[in-house]
Amino acid sequence: MTELHRFQSFDGVSLGYRTLCGSGGAGWPTLMLHGFLASAETNWFLPGIAAAVAATGRRVIAPDLRGHGRSDAPTDPAAWPRDVLAMDQEALIAHLNLKDYDLVGYSLGARTAVRMLVRGARPRKLVLGGMGDRGLMEAGARAAMFEDSIRHGDAAQDPRAGRRVHAMMAAGGLKPEAMLGVLASFAATSAEEIAAINVPALVVAGQRDDDNGSVEGLAGMMPDARGVRVPGDHLSAVMEPALAEVITGFLEA
Repeated sequence: MTELHRFQSFDGVSLGYRTLCGSGGAGWPTLMLHGFLASAETNWFLPGIAAAVAATGRRVIAPDLRGHGRSDAPTDPAAWPRDVLAMDQEALIAHLNLKDYDLVGYSLGARTAVRMLVRGARPRKLVLGGMGDRGLMEAGARAAMFEDSIRHGDAAQDPRAGRRVHAMMAAGGLKPEAMLGVLASFAATSAEEIAAINVPALVVAGQRDDDNGSVEGLAGMMPDARGVRVPGDHLSAVMEPALAEVITGFLEA
């Protein structure tokens, strides 16, 4: 059964999260973080990934990141300090009193997961989807494209990207000011910080997805990680059954 819950983060912003348990009831907690301009529903539940993870007997915990889905979307720039998305997840972990858990992120969710580890989180296992080396180490490069698209739409430097971003915001009911806040909160992660992530990790992306740099390069920077490719590009890979299979196989190995 899927349940929607709410909690107040460290600064009082109300955030939503959904849980899904396997047939055995409460299982091993698995925190799953979605991508930019998406939601837990679109990245994890609709493609069946959450169900596949829960079917292994795990307890899926899938928040809507600040600004997205069922979570509040503050427009005050003060609500978007550096690393705020990681801070929100730290608050959720404390709210749920999680001591041991696995951590799965896709795109923005993967970036957030890495920032959590840099800040001291220690999951048992880590899955980074749709993320490569450049996407973590150069926080401003891809963010600049998104900012241009959000602000200018058809008049963006890349009009096709501008139209796509505006269509995604409209579909998700997303506030432009909140999405700009997400981008403003980005923090780069150094090669030294990545090399210090010493938990077993899976780095996975679509075969046509180098939007955030090299999956193989990122895996090679970490002491206990492997890089895997599945069919698809950055947006379509989440709909591929192979992604759910790779994630569940790694978590259960």
